[in-house]
Amino acid sequence: MAEQEDEGTDPTDEVDPSEIDPRVESDVPAEPSEAVEAEVEKMDEAAEAVEAEAAGVERAGGPPDEELVEESVQVELLHGVPVTRPRGEVVLHPGRDEYHQLVSTLRGEGYWTCVDLCGVDYLGHDGDRGLPATVTGERFEVVVVLRNHRARDVVRLRLQVPADDSGVPSLVDVHPAVESSEREAWDMFGITFEGHPDLTRILMPDDWDGHPLRKDFAVGRIPVQFKGVSNAR
Repeated sequence: MAEQEDEGTDPTDEVDPSEIDPRVESDVPAEPSEAVEAEVEKMDEAAEAVEAEAAGVERAGGPPDEELVEESVQVELLHGVPVTRPRGEVVLHPGRDEYHQLVSTLRGEGYWTCVDLCGVDYLGHDGDRGLPATVTGERFEVVVVLRNHRARDVVRLRLQVPADDSGVPSLVDVHPAVESSEREAWDMFGITFEGHPDLTRILMPDDWDGHPLRKDFAVGRIPVQFKGVSNAR
């Protein structure tokens, strides 16, 4: 005799296998909880923020928001000025208003010797100049190298000098030995050192017109001059 089926049970009803054995995954999708939905929403917002920063923090196709960009830029400071460390060097990037005071401060810390001071012309240079994100590159630079003999340490300064306003403070009162170096930088590049006691030519004749190491100075205009030669060709 066949066994009678329980009353009220329909053998055709579908049964979720996970209700019988929890080890069996159910094909019926579970509704996500409010906590899960909130977490997913946070992750989406974080991803959108990263994409916006990578795209330059642009809003509706406009320019980047300067305040947000500044907040996202982390620049190391030393003595209140940006610093970079290429190949293990310490390179300070002061503005013209900070330049003289920074050199004075470094001298007080033991950087007594100015090893070098020279000019650089970056006209036509479109490559990476290794400047901090907060420093705008200008056509000219004044580069100063200071040495601390006791600490056996060297620090380099890179000062940006605009082509249309090439005046920078002189360091002669702090490091008297730069008197000739500043004259040379003016003679070759036309960089004016304000407060220099005798800013005159040092390599070129006094009546020379122009500054020969500027990259827009015509090549080949410097004649070879020999004194006392009667049969010059």
